Amino acid sequence: MDNKRILVTSALPYANGAIHFGHLAGAYLPADMYARYQRLKGRDVLFVCGSDEHGVSILISARKEGVSPQDIIDRYHVLNMRAFDRIGMSFDNYSRTSLPVHHETAREWFVEFRDKGLLRQSIEKQLYDPEARMFLPDRFVIGTCPHCGYDRAYGDQCENCSKYYEQTELLKPKSLLSDAVPEIRDARHWHFPLGEYQERLEHYIEGHADEWKENVLQQVRSWLKSGLSDRPISRDMDWGIPVPGEEEAGKVIYVWFEAVLGYISSSKEWAERIGQPEKWKEYWCDEETRYVPFIGKDNIVFHCLMFPAMLMEKGGYVLPANVPANEFLNLEGKKFSKSTGWSIELNEFLDTYPADPLRYTLAMNMPETRDSDFFWKDFQARNNNELADILGNFVNRTVHFVHKHFDGVVPAADGLLPEDEAFLARFGEIAAQVSDCYERFRFRDAVTATMNLARAANKYFNDREPWKTIKSDRRHCANTMHCSLQALHALTVLIEPVLPFTAEKLRTLLNIDHASAGHWDAIVLHRLPAGHPVGERTILFEKIDDATMEKETAKLGVLSEGPEIVHPELKEQITIDDFMKIDLRIGNIIKAEAVPKSKKLLKLIVDIGFETRQLVAGIATTCVPEDLIGRQVVIVANLKPATLFGIESQGMILAASTEEEGPVLLAPVQAIREGAIVK
Repeated sequence: MDNKRILVTSALPYANGAIHFGHLAGAYLPADMYARYQRLKGRDVLFVCGSDEHGVSILISARKEGVSPQDIIDRYHVLNMRAFDRIGMSFDNYSRTSLPVHHETAREWFVEFRDKGLLRQSIEKQLYDPEARMFLPDRFVIGTCPHCGYDRAYGDQCENCSKYYEQTELLKPKSLLSDAVPEIRDARHWHFPLGEYQERLEHYIEGHADEWKENVLQQVRSWLKSGLSDRPISRDMDWGIPVPGEEEAGKVIYVWFEAVLGYISSSKEWAERIGQPEKWKEYWCDEETRYVPFIGKDNIVFHCLMFPAMLMEKGGYVLPANVPANEFLNLEGKKFSKSTGWSIELNEFLDTYPADPLRYTLAMNMPETRDSDFFWKDFQARNNNELADILGNFVNRTVHFVHKHFDGVVPAADGLLPEDEAFLARFGEIAAQVSDCYERFRFRDAVTATMNLARAANKYFNDREPWKTIKSDRRHCANTMHCSLQALHALTVLIEPVLPFTAEKLRTLLNIDHASAGHWDAIVLHRLPAGHPVGERTILFEKIDDATMEKETAKLGVLSEGPEIVHPELKEQITIDDFMKIDLRIGNIIKAEAVPKSKKLLKLIVDIGFETRQLVAGIATTCVPEDLIGRQVVIVANLKPATLFGIESQGMILAASTEEEGPVLLAPVQAIREGAIVK
């Protein structure tokens, strides 16, 4: 990437409700990871966002609570700012659209477009509530979707199929204000001639076809194929930015037109705050800027067609270089719904749990190309089996060993073996892989590759056996610990985008500051010098027990509403002599891959200390091959070999499962030498 600077924006959240996990996974966590990564690369980044405080949703919330719209936006702006801060969003500025700078920006664009004759006034059919005596904004009417038949669709878009339509196309409409059946009446409004930009937008979109995500291209091309038409940019409402002009009383600028300008007004506010009021133009009006807006799939059309058309007309502004929109995140198999209690608010979660395990879990389940789910048990497994057992375990064993045998300082390297050099070389290889993933907006792959260094570090530690060499060859042991500590330093940089709080803890542990570990090149170029002091070990990730997860799931009504659990009957009793015939050993998975033509089987290569074994395990429904590398497992080592799908399996891995849930691998609570006997 050779851009001079990078502009990152996240969709402005409505200030009428609390931020939940679905919001975070869609538009905010990926943007923050991307911005943090680009800063580590030494690039000039501006990352802005803010509260969307106009529109019908604010009015609906205010009417439900019997308070003013101002009360609603003041409450949720502060609440969501706090949530973003606690989860580690690294915004350069978080603004709000109720500020004068935003109103001035929106009016400026509207007046310029109107005065040059671009905007058109026309009469359109609109739904009118005869009891409330007002025209109904799209979100004040509900009915049946004309496309999919969903019976809770709003007047502009169906939340079930994501299709847009005119509110008069809605079947069986009903006013949310009075429950009255609305009438169709004529209303005069200003329109933006989006259809005039069809050819320019087609050229713009196809010019990015090789790099944009397929889900984005499909939705945009569908709109272009249907043909673009005029879009109204005024509405009959008493909440919002008033349309300029004496004859425009009771009309406000449509939120779709003014909300996207919140990115620009937030940038202006930032520039004023740092004492350089014109600096925002460097990010918006310089062709050397790469602009990347992060959004959910429900905002694709606005950011790929409507906002670019506005920027084209304004002239002198950069267009989005990529729009890496995510699909939706669901909760335990269902859509998030505050009204039914099927939701987890971010602030509520952070009152109990730290931020980084959630960031990690959402990153590993990010809905990049299709809808995905957050499951409490997956959160527990990611925290316990990956963060604690892989990353945390490597940190603890390394730091503990250095304090026990090398006075808590980095040992000098003396005559590194090829295996040591190869391990150090992995840092650069993995860093390049992670970097490539971030540049291509493949966040799950980036985090998986990041954790691969922790997996490789655990394997290196195990293979070098410092607990043996400290007695037989201290120089060899010192080299092992020297390289292990360099891996810790590299990890402080690699994990920064996804685990910023943990990265800071690691920097403190290693007695280094952000200056020495705050650049991507430090992964390869910077080394902890011999004699450098290392802090005392600390628990980075506390494990979460099953009882805690059951309580969390119960809050969603899953356990209380679910069927009675039926446990399978116990098998026939065996004697101790029968059991003693089974040889259970600790193994470390060093390779994993799918078995062709099988949906359930994985082929594993497992190191059991004195030899490696090839095993075929039916765990593909719950385990990703890449995530298994470096995992310790328990195997039945004396089981007679069997052939599955033409592959010999030299043993069996222990796993637990129920009729409702797939296999979960069994593993030691703490790392132990491969080949150890399980009794």
